[in-house]
Amino acid sequence: MTNNVLSRKKPTLAAAVVVAAALALTACGGEAPASDLSSVKIMAPFLEAQPPTPDGAVQKKLEELTGKDINISWAPNASYEDKMNITLASSEIPNVLVVQGKSPGFVKNAEAGAFWDLTEKLKDYPNLKTTFPEVQQNASVNGKVYGVFRARNPIRAAVMFRQDWLDKLGLKVPETTEDLYKVAKAFTEQDPDGNGQNDTYGITIPKWGALGTNSPYDMIETWFGAGNRWTERDGKLVPSFETEEFLQADRFIKKMVDEKLINPDFATFDPTKWNEPFFNGKGGIIVDVDSRVSVLINLFKQANPSDFQNKVGFVGSLKGPDGELHAHPTDGYSGFLAIPKSSVKTEADLKNVLTFLDKLNSKEVAVLLNNGIEGVNFTVEDGLAATIKPETPEGKVVNTDIKSYAQLGTNVTGNNFYPVKQASEYEQKVFDDRVAVMANDLKSAVYNPAAAFVSPTYVAKGAQLDNIVADARIKYLAGQLDEQGLKDAIKLWNTSGGHKVKEEINKLWQDTRK
Repeated sequence: MTNNVLSRKKPTLAAAVVVAAALALTACGGEAPASDLSSVKIMAPFLEAQPPTPDGAVQKKLEELTGKDINISWAPNASYEDKMNITLASSEIPNVLVVQGKSPGFVKNAEAGAFWDLTEKLKDYPNLKTTFPEVQQNASVNGKVYGVFRARNPIRAAVMFRQDWLDKLGLKVPETTEDLYKVAKAFTEQDPDGNGQNDTYGITIPKWGALGTNSPYDMIETWFGAGNRWTERDGKLVPSFETEEFLQADRFIKKMVDEKLINPDFATFDPTKWNEPFFNGKGGIIVDVDSRVSVLINLFKQANPSDFQNKVGFVGSLKGPDGELHAHPTDGYSGFLAIPKSSVKTEADLKNVLTFLDKLNSKEVAVLLNNGIEGVNFTVEDGLAATIKPETPEGKVVNTDIKSYAQLGTNVTGNNFYPVKQASEYEQKVFDDRVAVMANDLKSAVYNPAAAFVSPTYVAKGAQLDNIVADARIKYLAGQLDEQGLKDAIKLWNTSGGHKVKEEINKLWQDTRK
């Protein structure tokens, strides 16, 4: 996920949407009459084969808890942004719109006045006043909040390793990047699977070159102190790849590549097969999000339900060479709920919608959107949501529907729903340990200081610019470029438009600090 703006959509459509939105705002020639907001219209993506039906149990419960008739226009997740742009250019604009990211179309609409500026308004609503101000800043457009962000765990970086290999070789759990190197070396050279053959790699990395996408490379660079996409140096924001720590981190990764501690096909290895070397005993370490811990454990459980509890170990972010923990976070959100001015025309209407969204983030609704309906698809056991088994037809529908309704959840004050009860005591302990590790790493999170800012040059040229450095990084790690070649690529990034991006980002940054 890129941190500023995605640049994949057609500018012609985005521009047309801006014009249409601006016309919609001025067409009445004065103050618009208040809308009837006893019913709230929402547009949202659905993730299953079919969208939920409006007469389903979840929909009825949602209307009961919020006191509103709710009309949801569901669109397939894969084509959602295109559908959203088309909707914004129509006369049927919803009151609440799920926006999946700061795309050029959304940014241009927001800055043209098509959405309500909520920067000073959310603090008046207890369930919308966020407890994650850094994430709200990340989700803003140049410091202005145009939607209630949809919170996601900001800290997810983890190092997963074959615990059975670690135990066999008498190694300690890695705490530093140097420990990571030592464990990877031992997993490669000391026959951890005991088959007498030199057929294991310490770390497995799949094809994953893009910058700022929370790749293993991004994580290690943050751990080394390079920052997270951007970083502050000498009173200015600079891209992380312009720091010495970035080069140090990539020298470290290259050393492991050269010593064959990383799979040699890392530049082309299919990401969908990432778990296979770990599970099959060919690769001992994965650097990725912590949710993969449970995925890996489940693979071993399916293969041997009586012997799966000592296969997977994990830690969070690692301390860098400076002895400090620079934990790598995501931006902490996945889009937001925005309110178009053309359908919510007055301050009174806006308060009505914000009151609805406040209820939408209450504990009762959070439980509905994320857990379902107690007694139908889950029960509460020791503060955890336990799935009702065997699954009834009613429970199956609810379990399916909440995967889409969860798209309406914001959780800006934390998760107010029940954690899911795991299948066994061992799996529950692993889950609880994951939560504790991620919470501890959050104290050392290194957020991207430029995440809020939208550089016009980056909107136009960001993908091409980033590819210059991303391709050079992979070629450097693979030995196809020397370090000077990597540095030359960074210079090319600057001369191809990067200098302008830095100027624009820094001006926006300075403007928000006044």
